[in-house]
Amino acid sequence: MEERLQKLIAAAGLASRRHAEEMIAAGEVTVNGKLVTELGTKADPVRDHIKVRGRLINPLLAAREKVYVLLNKPRGYLASLSDPEERPLVTELVPPSLGRLHPVGRLDFNTEGLLILTNDGELTNYVTSARNGVAKVYEVKVKGVPPEEAVERLRRGIRLDDGTHTAPAQVTPAGETDTNAWFQVILHEGRNQQIRRMFDAIGHSVLKLRRTRIGDLQDERLPVGAYRLLSPAEVARLKPRAAKKRPPKGTTKAATKVASKTASKTATKATAKGAVKTRGTGTGRRRS
Repeated sequence: MEERLQKLIAAAGLASRRHAEEMIAAGEVTVNGKLVTELGTKADPVRDHIKVRGRLINPLLAAREKVYVLLNKPRGYLASLSDPEERPLVTELVPPSLGRLHPVGRLDFNTEGLLILTNDGELTNYVTSARNGVAKVYEVKVKGVPPEEAVERLRRGIRLDDGTHTAPAQVTPAGETDTNAWFQVILHEGRNQQIRRMFDAIGHSVLKLRRTRIGDLQDERLPVGAYRLLSPAEVARLKPRAAKKRPPKGTTKAATKVASKTASKTATKATAKGAVKTRGTGTGRRRS
């Protein structure tokens, strides 16, 4: 059965669908030995030999099992597969035995909180696409106490430093002191360092930022630096359209065993590097 190349590359776990399109346009993909640069080109992995950067991906497509990990990302880790500056990567916090996983969307280097890692390009595309409206919920601590009219500007959408405008957002006060204020912010888009840039635009820099929910996925008991595997039901709720077509496969027993043995070691490793300190959970706490 023929499918679009970007979808096949994403299904092989090499990249998200958007990144796969960039790889095709850059001339890094061949089908049956012929270079393909036109987006929308289709191929049949049973009949055609598909290579990405010279690597045959057909075996990956035939044997790949979907893996879905929820990580409570610490500060000081980059949500990327590589970094020329050699900073710590979120992929270092999960065991290699789970296979090659990529982060779903952005979570800044100095931001902590929930982040999905997966080899499922379809889920990545669904969760990160603004048109699907998957909400991301954040706890934000800012310097000073913004006036209500400034907060209302954030709710309506605000012009950023590069001239672009943000979409309307839910911004709810969640406590304040004489010197700081806390907010819950709900976004349906994911621009680079968006929340920090939003509050910078009204003159109140972000001091702490943590993502607490993705869609209806949350886990207040997951320690900072630790991870767990998502259940099939959680995956289905994240990508409802795909779930109606083909229910996601459950996690293998082997993967579950790996997760239970290594989660505590992973959290210890992150703490040992000095990246984080495990702290309590609950949306009601406030810190000065």
